[in-house]
Amino acid sequence: MTQMTRIFVFFLTFFICLSALAGGNEKIRSFHKAKQEVLKIHLEEPYTFYCKALFFEDKRLILPEGVVIQKYKNRADKIEFEHIVAAENFGRFFHEWREGHASCVDLKGRAFKGRKCALKVSKIFRLMYFDMHNLVPVIGSINAMRSNFKFTQFEKKVQNSFGVCPMKIENKKVEPPVWTRGQIARTHLYFEAEYKIFHLSESQRKLFLSWHKMYPPTSFECERNRKIAKIQGNFNHFTKESCEIYNI
Repeated sequence: MTQMTRIFVFFLTFFICLSALAGGNEKIRSFHKAKQEVLKIHLEEPYTFYCKALFFEDKRLILPEGVVIQKYKNRADKIEFEHIVAAENFGRFFHEWREGHASCVDLKGRAFKGRKCALKVSKIFRLMYFDMHNLVPVIGSINAMRSNFKFTQFEKKVQNSFGVCPMKIENKKVEPPVWTRGQIARTHLYFEAEYKIFHLSESQRKLFLSWHKMYPPTSFECERNRKIAKIQGNFNHFTKESCEIYNI
């Protein structure tokens, strides 16, 4: 065997082993279960993802001084669980979301599509939707305002949308606080790697690879990843490898 052949075999074996390690959610089959388990993990560091509002086991929260909620005020006093990769942003890759399905008919005979149809028909969509790696506790109002808007880094100066909380929403784009960017990036990269139906745009992938390098994981992100792996059966390997690099 030539040296070049040995090198080729080594790398082929490496990538086969890496692929064997990879895999998305296969165990969590209920959104209720996913939210319960994520809540338990985050109660060890009970602050919302974007604006660091203290919350409690019953999901009530205390808004930090200077955080201003101007819309969806009826959702400002409790946490909700947000999909970092918005459900619509991976849902649109499914025919059931875009076009519906023969099974997606209500009791009055009316056809429906979107989230409800995809959850009813597609096992892969359900596993993605229930994936704990993609769920974080946020102020309900912020969950509503973020909607399915994609993350970005604005080139011009944009004002904070929630007072002192440095989260900015403009023109259906969101610039998140610095402390969330690494986890946001690693979650999107994980979703693209593990769920082959989902694809990032070139500009999004470039942004997230940059954030992944610029913003290392915190000790809580590393611990959260390990705990989710015990429950769900799989790691976010982008987070896992970063935690190993930084010895966290």
